[in-house]
Amino acid sequence: MRFSEATGRKLVSTTSAETIGKIDGFVVDPQRSAVVAIECKKTDSGDILLWSDIVGFGADAVTVKDAGAITEAPSGIDALLGKDHHLLGKRILSSTGDELGKVDDVEFDPESGVVKALNFAEGQIAGARLIGVGSYAVVVTPG
Repeated sequence: MRFSEATGRKLVSTTSAETIGKIDGFVVDPQRSAVVAIECKKTDSGDILLWSDIVGFGADAVTVKDAGAITEAPSGIDALLGKDHHLLGKRILSSTGDELGKVDDVEFDPESGVVKALNFAEGQIAGARLIGVGSYAVVVTPG
């Protein structure tokens, strides 16, 4: 699944069967090469859903037990938030300093949240090569 496909997807409570928000973005931990949380919008209780609180990530919706799973960012996650840590649109630099392109989209495993690939105009880079995200660029190991 790609970030572009999942953004805007409904968040649904398995307890109430109600829509409790929508996906607005993804919080990626570059050290784990994985999505660790989802940024949410149109919620009543907060703006972060931890990946561990997701019951299911389906083609039509993401299910969570209840609206209480959407909270404010806990410590550790808050350091990964903000525009400086978003991957989309960032330059891709190898750790040796070579610019490879710009991130157009990100492929991830909807079961585990593992980043599978960074997509850019010239192709893909395996998600396992991701080592850092900053205000200027996404840094990957040399291929």
